[in-house]
Amino acid sequence: MDSPSPIHPQILEAIRRALAEDIGNGDATTEAIVPLEARMRGHIVAKQTGVVAGLDVAAGVYHTLDPEVSFTPQVEEGASVQPGQVLALVEGRARSLLTAERTALNFLGRMSGIATLTARFVEAVKGTKAKILDTRKTAPGLRLVDKWAVRRGGGENHRIGLFDQILIKDNHIDFAGSLAEAVRRARAAGTGLAIEVEARTLDDVREALRLGVSKILLDNMSPETMAEAVRLTQGRAALEASGNVTLETVRRIAETGVDYISIGALTHSAKVFDLSFDYLP
Repeated sequence: MDSPSPIHPQILEAIRRALAEDIGNGDATTEAIVPLEARMRGHIVAKQTGVVAGLDVAAGVYHTLDPEVSFTPQVEEGASVQPGQVLALVEGRARSLLTAERTALNFLGRMSGIATLTARFVEAVKGTKAKILDTRKTAPGLRLVDKWAVRRGGGENHRIGLFDQILIKDNHIDFAGSLAEAVRRARAAGTGLAIEVEARTLDDVREALRLGVSKILLDNMSPETMAEAVRLTQGRAALEASGNVTLETVRRIAETGVDYISIGALTHSAKVFDLSFDYLP
């Protein structure tokens, strides 16, 4: 494909900010060495095994700087790739390709790293009913970019921000004085948004069930306690496990019978995917 799929305006704005941050008042090196009308082509190559995410965003970087750049993906979004595999061909003005290179690779590397880590967690819980969720622990200004990458890795998005779901957490409960009062106030606000509550103990789970809450977040509970929460709930509410989940522990958590497992590490601890942009003579 020669042009990116429609990109959310917030992601386009992130691209513009990233380019402005990098270019400033000009690419001094490229402008000194490369003639204005010189053309070149190159390709983006994977240097590790993993899952690709962000090809449309990388294309958006090039096209934001220079709409005449040709960006042709060689793999699909969410594809598993091997070291040495070509991900995209890029052709156009040499100055444009060289100036946009690092910004495009930064987005593609970050997103593919997140997708790769997410895919590992998804694979780890295969055969259970648990779905892998992200959190709001994303890079400031890159929320939609990070959450896009999670989906490409086979995960699902939790709430996008504070505006699209009510999640009553420990500080809300402590401020309101009780879980019941916090839920009452949330319902009285009349937002129509789904309400999820955080449970720190099995008594909190019982109280949430009594209040008719449809989703309960099990915060930092042991697998044994989570399994008991599943037994208590008997399908009356969806259960989300959260708190210091790792690749070593996620399978055991999934086997308790919870519906969701939210993992901050997907977006705050994913290693950047190793790739390069190489000149083609």
